[in-house]
Amino acid sequence: MSENKRTEIGELGEFALIDKITEGVEIHHKTTVKGIGDDAAVFDYGGDEYTVLSTDILLEGIHFDLSFMPLQHLGYKAIAVNVSDVAAMNAIPEQVTVSIAITNRFSVEAVDMIYQGIKAACKNYKVDLVGGDTTSSRQGLCISVTAVGRVKKDKIAYRSGAKKGDILCVSGDLGGAYMGLQVLLREKKVFEANPEMQPNLEDYQYIAGRQLRPEARTDIIHEFNELGIVPTSMIDISDGLASEVLHICKDSKVGAVVYEDKLPVDHQTFDVCHEFKIPSKTPALNGGEDYELLFTIKQEDFPKVEKHASIFFIGYIDEAENGARLVTEGQQTLPLTAQGWKHF
Repeated sequence: MSENKRTEIGELGEFALIDKITEGVEIHHKTTVKGIGDDAAVFDYGGDEYTVLSTDILLEGIHFDLSFMPLQHLGYKAIAVNVSDVAAMNAIPEQVTVSIAITNRFSVEAVDMIYQGIKAACKNYKVDLVGGDTTSSRQGLCISVTAVGRVKKDKIAYRSGAKKGDILCVSGDLGGAYMGLQVLLREKKVFEANPEMQPNLEDYQYIAGRQLRPEARTDIIHEFNELGIVPTSMIDISDGLASEVLHICKDSKVGAVVYEDKLPVDHQTFDVCHEFKIPSKTPALNGGEDYELLFTIKQEDFPKVEKHASIFFIGYIDEAENGARLVTEGQQTLPLTAQGWKHF
């Protein structure tokens, strides 16, 4: 009698696991335009607009560490990372629901602080908090947010629309959130070794902020609308630039060329990389949690954003058979590989 085979989740990884559990999923309603496989699902309820919907979980010990994450920042971040997924569809967020599971170690005042951050983010992104759920947890804090937005049907951006010759762009600097995390973890170790030592974050405010209180780039979506630009493809950078480029390549059935010397790195990120003896391009390519937008545009749209202060042109889309490649500062051409965040 043969034993039942057990496959460890870590053997598959996040994306293969998603493929496995969604295999054979049937779509029963014609209102479902896009289901699993992009930053958000897309629905058509008539008219000239699509509705988009995204959901995310933040789990204590996995996505955040309360020893250095202020509760207000956590609430803000929970909204921002979901709004970012809506923005990645070239959509404007309008509503969110928030569900929270808490242990008895949290007071009413602590929960109120989380919701102060949630309300601040809702005000900033002009989204309505319209519902959710609360329940108890036996181990840690868990926050689940669902965000809903709308986009004109002729302006929707998927991961799958990139074409050969399109310009590969990113909406801001990279690697800051990862290096901010390294500083926070280092200061945590110092404090644990000597509780009388206070964390020194004065010189690291920008990168610490990138980790603790990221901003979704909804401003870029509004500017696209004003400039008359519809990205041919788009994704938000949550798992690292290299990973997201590979997503676009896979879904669009294209290749890509990324130039290492074009990757935008803030001076504070660069300095801290030097301090930690890490090449600055490593977190820029693989750090994750920057929540910038990676997108492609047609060449004819380049003059519209050529002088934009926070849009950087990092490469171009190529033929699929050439794969995704990285051109190093030394002019070597290497396969682009993803070494970013692994969930399992």
